[in-house]
Amino acid sequence: MTLERFRSEYAQLTRLYFGPDFAVDEVLELEGLRIPHFYSAFYVYKYATGLSAAIALSQMVLNGGTKERDRYLNFLKSGGSKYPLDLLRDAGVDLEKPEPVNAAMTRFAELVDELERLV
Repeated sequence: MTLERFRSEYAQLTRLYFGPDFAVDEVLELEGLRIPHFYSAFYVYKYATGLSAAIALSQMVLNGGTKERDRYLNFLKSGGSKYPLDLLRDAGVDLEKPEPVNAAMTRFAELVDELERLV
């Protein structure tokens, strides 16, 4: 991948996204170089895993009792004392299993349904 190819591809995507009336100059062609989504391995997956973990944690606390609340508070207190997957597992969320991602997808579907009812 050359710089010229990158500029060309990014300019083409920008025009496709914003339409033919949008001006893409030489500086804008370089914008993609500052976006880590394009060159940092697994960058975008961090969004999905982070949201999945957050939704699972919040549902656990909101639908649980004292035990779930205490596990969550201990998770917050633990900082970076262990690897993230281990900290989440201790809090009751195992990202090596499909349940947290499935719960996130279910919650997103509920929110989309709610939005459709409101609009």
